[in-house]
Amino acid sequence: MRDHESALQKAVVAALKGDAAVQALLGGRVWDQAPETAEFPHLVIGRCESRPVAADGGGVEQRLTLTGVSRFAGSEEAKAVAAAVRACLHEAVLEADGVRTATLRATFADVFRAGDGRRTYAVVRLRAVTEEI
Repeated sequence: MRDHESALQKAVVAALKGDAAVQALLGGRVWDQAPETAEFPHLVIGRCESRPVAADGGGVEQRLTLTGVSRFAGSEEAKAVAAAVRACLHEAVLEADGVRTATLRATFADVFRAGDGRRTYAVVRLRAVTEEI
């Protein structure tokens, strides 16, 4: 069985880095772990939950959390990041390492200011079902 979780993450990062609207906002700053000297805004691939799906082809249902981080005064930039990520990924067909998305949907978005008021977060959650190709 293939590594569906890593394949989905690789495909999501490639799609985001290849999307003009996402690039206009983030300039390639899409990471699994942001560096300590990360510029803003940026997007971090976070939590991934997965479970097997009883289907032909060894399907896996995954829920992936993406978090945009902005230091722009106000929520406008964070909302733009959430919208661009959703537009790029919702219902996209992605492939990597012998795995493709059978379905991919943005199921949730939340934009909120951090407690210190210096950062605004844009959380986008994805639900994907992946299958081997």
